[in-house]
Amino acid sequence: MAVAEAQTDQAEPKRLGVVNQLIRFVAIGGFCAIIDAGVYALLLSFGWPNWTSKAVSFILGTTASYLINRKFTFSGASTGNAKAKALGFAVVYTATFFVNVGTNQLLYLTLPDFDPQLRYAVCWIVAQGLGTLINFVMLKWVVFRD
Repeated sequence: MAVAEAQTDQAEPKRLGVVNQLIRFVAIGGFCAIIDAGVYALLLSFGWPNWTSKAVSFILGTTASYLINRKFTFSGASTGNAKAKALGFAVVYTATFFVNVGTNQLLYLTLPDFDPQLRYAVCWIVAQGLGTLINFVMLKWVVFRD
């Protein structure tokens, strides 16, 4: 009987705590941000238009995030309807894209005029942080719920 219980335990995916999931999510997000930024810079260097370069890089970074987080962060990703989860992921990231861009622009317009590079950095960091928080909460408790 102990052997049967041990085999059952091994068959179930290991559930991570919220802190471990958040750490993995942020690390994976950082890696995917590098993909996004790298593709963006590369396409711009080839002379692609800005909006096209950003659209392609965002899609590639987001796709990498979905695939990696699905495998390594959220145990609920391996259960249920995979198409519904992919659609839910797309909806969350589409909404977050607009929250991210809107927050960035709002901060840029409302912050006092100081060093332009620092101003851009503050706007990007706050918008990225808000987007990351929204993505984690929505993916953990809505899209990939355990």
